[in-house]
Amino acid sequence: MKTLNFDMNALRAMVVGVDLGGFSHAALRLSRSPSAVSMQLRKLECQAGQRLFQRSGRGLVLTQAGEILLQHARRVLALNDEMGQALGAIKDGGVVRVGISQDFADSILPNLLSRFARVRPATQVEIRAGRTCALADEVANGRIDMALAWATTDQGAGDRIARVPGAWVGPAKGLSRPPKDAAVPLAVFDSPCFFRDMGIEALARARLPWRLAMTTPSLAGLWGGIRAGLGVTVRTALFLPSNLGIVPGSAGLPVLPAIDIKLYSATSLSAAAKEFADILLEIATRECCVGQASTRSKQLRTRRRVPKRLGSDAAIRITDPAARR
Repeated sequence: MKTLNFDMNALRAMVVGVDLGGFSHAALRLSRSPSAVSMQLRKLECQAGQRLFQRSGRGLVLTQAGEILLQHARRVLALNDEMGQALGAIKDGGVVRVGISQDFADSILPNLLSRFARVRPATQVEIRAGRTCALADEVANGRIDMALAWATTDQGAGDRIARVPGAWVGPAKGLSRPPKDAAVPLAVFDSPCFFRDMGIEALARARLPWRLAMTTPSLAGLWGGIRAGLGVTVRTALFLPSNLGIVPGSAGLPVLPAIDIKLYSATSLSAAAKEFADILLEIATRECCVGQASTRSKQLRTRRRVPKRLGSDAAIRITDPAARR
């Protein structure tokens, strides 16, 4: 079957002429000469292989074939214009792809997204609130532009924002010292998870027995299990929800190593992504910095830029936290 490729400009001349009640009006609207519009209409008839217009007095009216083509032309032009607007939005504002550990989503994202939307309202932001173990790899593989995540202190990549002590987390009412030889109940993420590994390794070094009381892929599920008293977990003192707290040393649990908070960034970032990273560093440093701040965040505070306003409404899409592990 032969494929017809109708000329888009000719279709637009046809639709505009019908809507305005005359093709001379279409010529003015489209900034073309009447003869150019006439040539486009004849081109449509050649492509269609049949008459689309017929004389009626001093003007033209559509034939039955022309009526059918008009209906489809409206849909084609609407889709064409929609595609142009979509591509124009990407060109004007761009897309910033960001990964963030679930711990930081509620505490940092609202202010971060609000600030960025005021600076670059035309930029689309894709947020992947997911598991730490996958975020650094996604930056390295080019799937996202940057990621704010936890890291062990011996990991060399990424820009360190803060270093915070690891802590055992349990119900706020506290955890009494377990009976001798009783296994420590752990509520942890599914493997792989370096918080989980850190806790198990610390218990093994202290020769304390342990058992998995609950595993989950989501932070909300983890907090729910701890509130229910199923066990303790390894986290930090940052951003703990209500009814949870740090397990006191009197409970006999081993001391945990420090944990870094890092920003992983792609080698090459767009102007919008760089601006997002600057705002992210500023907010994360303020919210998380109970240890050493990164050199880059110190530089940021000394070189504030006046943001430019670009485009129109921001477009923000946030994926489900459990969708990325």
